[in-house]
Amino acid sequence: MTADAQTAVCPAHAPADHPAIKPEKVGILLANLGTPDDYSYWPMRRYLNEFLSDKRVIDYPRWKWQPLLQLIILTKRPFSSGAAYKSIWNHDKGESPLMTITKDQTAKMAEALHARYGDQVIVDFCMRYGSPSTQSKVRQMVEAGCTKILFVPLYPQYAGATSATANDQFFRALMEEPWQPAVRTIAPYFDQPAYIEALAQSVERAYEAAENRPDMLVVSYHGMPKRYLMQGDPYHCQCQKTTRLLRERLGWDKTQITTTFQSVFGPEEWLKPYTVDHVADLARDGKKNIAVIAPAFSADCIETLEEINEEIRESFEHAGGEDFLYIPCLNDEPAHIDALSGVIAENLKGWLD
Repeated sequence: MTADAQTAVCPAHAPADHPAIKPEKVGILLANLGTPDDYSYWPMRRYLNEFLSDKRVIDYPRWKWQPLLQLIILTKRPFSSGAAYKSIWNHDKGESPLMTITKDQTAKMAEALHARYGDQVIVDFCMRYGSPSTQSKVRQMVEAGCTKILFVPLYPQYAGATSATANDQFFRALMEEPWQPAVRTIAPYFDQPAYIEALAQSVERAYEAAENRPDMLVVSYHGMPKRYLMQGDPYHCQCQKTTRLLRERLGWDKTQITTTFQSVFGPEEWLKPYTVDHVADLARDGKKNIAVIAPAFSADCIETLEEINEEIRESFEHAGGEDFLYIPCLNDEPAHIDALSGVIAENLKGWLD
């Protein structure tokens, strides 16, 4: 990605020993959650340690949380999480599906943005946890001549544990730069018409291909402690609005769609209803054929491919459910790339028109 050194030139009227400066570029840096380098014990432990040590994710006092994390959780959880990752791993490429999909998204986004802006832009991606790190990609962009960077967390709905911590890491990376670029971060795009349209199209395609039309669409979002909502985090409200807008676009009534939350962790109450319990309740109530979609995830990952398509499916079937349809994330679908590139173009106004 680094620009060719031959493109760097000494500014006019500068002394001969002035450092060469590369032509100015605008960087577009996509950011996703992250992934372990491998599903074996030590890579899993390093990844989980970084993730679960983030105060945005687990906000318990360090003196209370770290002994529990280091002495108990990280001695056991790398094995169970590693087994879950192994079940979905992209063995051909030696990486997690999230890494594969994020690379594909970045390549298609670069193609779309280069078609619009030419060589004025550099498009790349980073991960909040694991590799490639945010700091390394900011450094590369600055070295390549980016005097402006648009940071794009790939989370449609804002949450402190996702969008905010990604932004935190981006700003920490900027602290290391002697000459900081001008920067912008995008706002959440949970209610953008093109994003809702992409979701609706994915539902319509899945329903058209289904042998039996589902009785209910379960719109499952990643959970968070209810306490965060009460402290002012807008995530819950933005999730509810996404579901409402999707329902309105599909032309359905409220009996055909429901909002739930998954991935509960720890002893305190999280946002409800819990997906794993709710799908079982649906089966017991006679809803034997359901579909599940996860709009909070821009790319399929452990929470969708393993948790939804294995654990949550199992809960539904054990309660008497029959047909379980998982609708994949938008991933690198053309409508998703169009929606994201539209968000990016809007945020580049004034820099590039």
